[in-house]
Amino acid sequence: MRVREWRAGIAADVVIGAMSAAVLAFYCYRISASWGGAYWVSGCTAGAAVCALALVRRRSRLWTAVAGLGVAAAAIVVARVAHLPTEPGPGVTLGLSVLVASAVRALPPRPACAVAGGGLVVVAGAFAAAAQPAMGTTSAVGWAGAVVAGLWPRLLAARRGAVEERVRRGERLELARELHDVVAHHVTCVVLQAQTARLLAHKQPERLATSLADIEVAGSDALAATRRVVGLLRDPARGLPALEGLDELVRRFGGHGPAVRLRLPDDEDTSLWPPEVATTVYRIVQESLTNVSRHAPQARSVTVTVTRARDSVTVAVADDAPPAPARRRGRGGYGLVGMRERVEALGGTLRAGPRPGAGWSVVAALPVPAREHP
Repeated sequence: MRVREWRAGIAADVVIGAMSAAVLAFYCYRISASWGGAYWVSGCTAGAAVCALALVRRRSRLWTAVAGLGVAAAAIVVARVAHLPTEPGPGVTLGLSVLVASAVRALPPRPACAVAGGGLVVVAGAFAAAAQPAMGTTSAVGWAGAVVAGLWPRLLAARRGAVEERVRRGERLELARELHDVVAHHVTCVVLQAQTARLLAHKQPERLATSLADIEVAGSDALAATRRVVGLLRDPARGLPALEGLDELVRRFGGHGPAVRLRLPDDEDTSLWPPEVATTVYRIVQESLTNVSRHAPQARSVTVTVTRARDSVTVAVADDAPPAPARRRGRGGYGLVGMRERVEALGGTLRAGPRPGAGWSVVAALPVPAREHP
C-alpha cells in the first residue's frame, strides 16, 4: 500500500510540474507580447517559487503553504507598488491551489482552517489590487476549487472512519455475547464438578483429588477463554455458530454461487476447540463467502481450508476470480474490518489480498493454547 501511495504521489508531482511549466511559459509569452521588455520576470519568478513549494509540500504541508501564501501576498504588493502586471498570476494561482488543497486535506482542523483563511485573504487582496475583475475571479475560483478538492476526501475519510468504528463496536458486542456464553459454559462445568466432589468426599474420598483436579482445569479454561475476549461490552446473548455448521454454510452458498471445496482437519474432533476460536473460524468463512458473492461474481470455485497446528488454527478462503478494479484498490470492505477486529481481539493475525495470477484470499491465524489441544 505504501509503495502504491508513493508511486501515486510521484505521478501527481510529475503532472503538477508539467502543468506549472506550461502555465509559466504561456504567462511569460503573453506578458512579453502585451507589456514588452522584462515585465514577465517578476510574475514568473513568483509563480516558479510557489510552484516549487507545491512540489515539496509533503515535507511540511503547513510551512510550505504559509511560505506560498507569503510569496503570493508579496507579489500582489510588489506588482501594485511597482506598476507591474497584476498578481497573483496563473503560476502563483496554480501553485497556491495545490498548497491549499494539500493543507486542507491532511492537516489538523485548526491549521487547515488557518491556511484556507490565508488563501481567502490573498483572494481579497487580488480583488483589491486587480485593475480587471477577471484576475481576482481567477484567484477566487482557484481558491474555491482547492478548498473543495481538499475538503471532499477529508470528509469521505472521516465518514469511512466513523463507519469502521461502528463496525468494530458491533464486532466487540458480538464477541461480548460469545464471552457470556463461553464463561457460562465453563462455570456450569465447575459447578457440576464441585457438586460431584461433595458427593465423593463422603462416599469415595479416594477419588476426591481427581475431581478437584478436574475443577482446577475447568476453572483455568474459563479464565483462559475470558482473557481472550475480556473487556468487551455485553449485549443480549444468542446462539453461537460452530464448525459443524460449516458444511451447511458451504452447501447454502454453493446453491447460488460458485462451487466451494471445504477442507477440515483430519482425525480431529473440532468440537473440542475453544468455542471462541471455533466461532471466529465460522465467522471468517461466512464473511469471506459473502464477499465472494458481492465482489467476485465471476469466480468459478472457492476453496475453504481449516488446518490445526499444535498451538494455532489457520483458516484460508481463496477464490479464482479474475482481477477486478474494485479489488485492486486495496481497500477492504467493512466486513473485513469486523473480521480483523475479531481476529486481533483473540491475539491472531489476518491477511487479505490478491493471489498471484488471479483470485483473492483471506488467511487468518488464531492462537490456541497447546494445553487445549485434544
